Amino acid sequence: MLKNYLKIAWRNLVKSKVFSLINIFGLTTGITVCMMIFLFIMNEFSFDDFHVNGKNIYRVMRKFDEAKPPVPYLSGPYAPALLNDFPGEIQQAVRIMISNDLSTYNNRSFNEKKVYLADSNFFTLFSFPLLKGNPATALKEVNSVVLTETTAKKYFGAGDPMGKIVQMDKGRQLKVTGIAKDVPPNSHLDFDLVTPLSYYAAMPFFMVWINNDNFTYVLLNQHTDKANIEKRFPAFMQKYLRETMEKTGNKFTLSLTPLKDIYFENASAFDNVRHGDKKVVYVFLSIAALILLIACINFMNLSTIRAAERGKEVGLRKVMGALRNTLAVQFLGESILLTIISCLLSVGVLQGLMPWYSDLLGYKLAVPYTSWYLYAFLGGTILIVGLLAGSYPALILSGFSPIMALKGKLALGKGGSLFRQVLVVVQFSISVFLITGTIIINKQMSFVKNSQLGYTQEQALIVPLDNNDIYDHLNQLKQDLQSNTNILSVSAMSGEPGGFFDEHTFEVEGQNEHVWKARTEFADFEFVKTLGLKIIAGRDFSAQYPTDTTSAVLLNRMAAAGLGFTPQQAIGKWIRNTVRDSARRRVVGVVENFNYVSLKENIEPLVISPSLDRRVVLVRLRAGSLPGNIELVKKAYHKIAPAYPFEYTFLDQKFDELYRKDLRQQTILSIFSGLAIIIACLGLFGLASFTAAKRTKEIGVRKVLGSSVQGIILLLSNELLKPVLLATLLAIPVAYTVMHNWLQNFAYRTPMSWWIFLLAALITVAIALTTVGFKALKSALANPTKSLRNE
Repeated sequence: MLKNYLKIAWRNLVKSKVFSLINIFGLTTGITVCMMIFLFIMNEFSFDDFHVNGKNIYRVMRKFDEAKPPVPYLSGPYAPALLNDFPGEIQQAVRIMISNDLSTYNNRSFNEKKVYLADSNFFTLFSFPLLKGNPATALKEVNSVVLTETTAKKYFGAGDPMGKIVQMDKGRQLKVTGIAKDVPPNSHLDFDLVTPLSYYAAMPFFMVWINNDNFTYVLLNQHTDKANIEKRFPAFMQKYLRETMEKTGNKFTLSLTPLKDIYFENASAFDNVRHGDKKVVYVFLSIAALILLIACINFMNLSTIRAAERGKEVGLRKVMGALRNTLAVQFLGESILLTIISCLLSVGVLQGLMPWYSDLLGYKLAVPYTSWYLYAFLGGTILIVGLLAGSYPALILSGFSPIMALKGKLALGKGGSLFRQVLVVVQFSISVFLITGTIIINKQMSFVKNSQLGYTQEQALIVPLDNNDIYDHLNQLKQDLQSNTNILSVSAMSGEPGGFFDEHTFEVEGQNEHVWKARTEFADFEFVKTLGLKIIAGRDFSAQYPTDTTSAVLLNRMAAAGLGFTPQQAIGKWIRNTVRDSARRRVVGVVENFNYVSLKENIEPLVISPSLDRRVVLVRLRAGSLPGNIELVKKAYHKIAPAYPFEYTFLDQKFDELYRKDLRQQTILSIFSGLAIIIACLGLFGLASFTAAKRTKEIGVRKVLGSSVQGIILLLSNELLKPVLLATLLAIPVAYTVMHNWLQNFAYRTPMSWWIFLLAALITVAIALTTVGFKALKSALANPTKSLRNE
């Protein structure tokens, strides 16, 4: 019986070539998109579980500003103190410092960006699998190193790396004691090399409580209550940091974040590990569902309008004894068969798109052909889509009266026509929504990209100070660069615009009751000049005032306002950084506000101090030969640090880094909106074909009686464009609400002008009119004698 069903289903699919092709294209597109989203979601939502293995692991977080999220960085003394003060509740603690170092093997050097310095129990607390080596002993020796599989191949090729010596930072000789499997892209921890943290344990900086230099993870006893430990953290902080908190005016608190929650937590800027974004996941999921829904609507619509063509088949089969249930199963079988074909095609399409998709996501994603959940997803998709798309046509077709069907007097009635129009409304409502969203996202990202940020972005290189050679000879680098006429200015600073700006507490003249918090920038005297900032009161730092190094600061306009001063009133007032300075500093100048952080954030008070804390060098180039000017900087760099590769980024590239996730959403929404429109228009084309075929003789009579081509096109288009116009009116309020909420992610946003919605409506109507008009024109130009020949 099943064989007969399949034969009948296949014969009917082949017979209705146009409708089948439209349905297969729509379903294949929808299922392909769903598979892409499914793989992405499976990757994202398996976050960190692979190296938790049921363990009660938490990351210790520190907070000193109630208005802002906690930061994950602690200092070296925390882990041993936690183990000491919570002996029966905290079983293990692991500290991780993230570094970048120059690694050398056989005269080949690599500037490794993902070097972890970790406690020796790193591979026993976390279940990162070792392909070679013992997890319990791999980091016991102070001069050992564990490489990932890819890193090992980069250094040693196909040879066995175990026991080989890798030189780190031109001095340390590290023996390879383990090879770890590559870290999956959904882990917030991401390393290429792991070396023992014990190398730094005796260094003075490592034992300073106020520092921010490592993550600390703790393993709680199985029966330990997290909330109970957190209640005792204030006493812990008073025990070890009471004097520091009294001195700085800060109140530090600790909390615990479950490891499985870190990947999707709202990350602070001070957290340089990988994070996922649940909003992106939900956007992906919603778009996939909407596109698949459009494809299913196409199937229902086109199958329903074919009902009249299949009326005699149904009538004959009923006369021969076929039951309604049997016919319904047959039509559902046709739907499922079509879905199976679409699934098979989608697998092939997906395989071809995987390189592009991985590039879009920013990490490599493969189709897991050996995983059961892929086939479970495909099976579920076939069943759900097959039943959803085929249920209504099956009910309609199997319910025909055999007598009326055989007489050829079968009519679908007003109810069927109304249902088809409702489906078209749903389809194009989705399309209008996606088009509107695409326009608004593109407009917002264009607004962000072209906003005046208050500083000069062009012709500026960011060179990281990531090795001792360049850091120790920074003044020489600056002198060499500034002596060249193609270099306009050079400034060393703690953070470039778009980077991270520390937040410190200050004592302020006239505000003795409480401390004041502000973002900080530690930069040299060329900071204002190099960034092109505007001094609106007072003066810039100057070598003419030798005391500026120890006794001067600049404020931005927001900082002056936050202290209750106008820019002019702020000049001469004293402030003291409670963490960095023992003496007061005077405000010598106020700069105009500039967007030193993302436009998703409001401009905050900023204190610019010439205290020593240099992390990057900003080099302003003269306009002209960019490659030649970059080569000048490279030569100066290699003169001082010849062992290290010269690496740089452009200041204006910070846009892509700050808004990478938003740009990704922009690209995806644009592509998927186009697909949704194409699928919806194919369905509309099928409806237009059916309408034109049903009214062929009517068109012939109208032409004989003198109707114009324009009149016939208007006649055929009118019926099909009404639901499109209704869909536009229904979708616009929904799109406004959703996109208004999305824009709230930005502190600075483009207005949602009325013309955006008008443009979306015009695009939709134009596409629908083109689709329907093409078929209408073809019918209007047809020879009327052909349609009337049989009358």
